[in-house]
Amino acid sequence: MTERKPPGVSFISWIDKQIQEATERGAFDDLPGSGKPLPRRADSDDGQAWIRDKLRREGESTDLLLPPSLRLRKERAQLAEAVHAMDSEREVRDAVGELNRRIAEWRRIPVGPNVFVPLLDAEEMVSRWQASRPARKPLRPAASAGLTASSAQRRRTRWWRGPGRA
Repeated sequence: MTERKPPGVSFISWIDKQIQEATERGAFDDLPGSGKPLPRRADSDDGQAWIRDKLRREGESTDLLLPPSLRLRKERAQLAEAVHAMDSEREVRDAVGELNRRIAEWRRIPVGPNVFVPLLDAEEMVSRWQASRPARKPLRPAASAGLTASSAQRRRTRWWRGPGRA
């Protein structure tokens, strides 16, 4: 279809000619879904089903369709739920700081519906994270490891004093 439409020919007749030539060449044979009815969509009544299908095919979330204020509120709620899965306190603080930065940026010049989005409290998120961590086992004392206190003391100080000075 690299040909240009000749002058004096209407678009409709030129397009019909192109389709007829493609049909004769067999360009429409063996297309996926040929001979089958088009699938009916239950959610097609709102006219936005094609957008959701495109996002699903691209592997994106439909959250991209939300206005920024609602998206930030949703991210805030998701972060509060996902804090227990993070590996370190630094990771929690970084995630909270990044989200708070984006919330503050949106507050300066709000776009979309003016919905209040509160900042997250980093200390509260860290305390939630700490509460979700399993309690650490106390270290075994030297006596329970088969060493007496005096041998543990000698072993600990011997390297400092040098060999034979214990």
